[in-house]
Amino acid sequence: MAETLATTSGRGAAQETKHPHVLAHSRKDNVAVVVVEGLQAGTEAFGVVTEDNSTFWVHVKQDIPLGHKVALADMRVDDTAIKYGQDIGRFVRPVTKGEHVHVHNLKTKRW
Repeated sequence: MAETLATTSGRGAAQETKHPHVLAHSRKDNVAVVVVEGLQAGTEAFGVVTEDNSTFWVHVKQDIPLGHKVALADMRVDDTAIKYGQDIGRFVRPVTKGEHVHVHNLKTKRW
């Protein structure tokens, strides 16, 4: 995920307060969890990788509810979703960086 991460230089209020909009657990993750209410399309979301406290930004393209995921990279059908540095399922629809990730475009590989 190194290529999807950015530094915090030159960004807005989230950087100043250090309160993230999204959390990734590993630098390998290609999805991050929304940790604020009402994350709206158009937001430059500030994110933190919890394993090393590195930071990144992602431009949110759709409204995303608390607890749902945002894509940190463009993903194709059958690509693997990585969260906690682990395989959590496969994409069943194409998703671009910044889009909402949930059951409508991500399914378990178990069945």
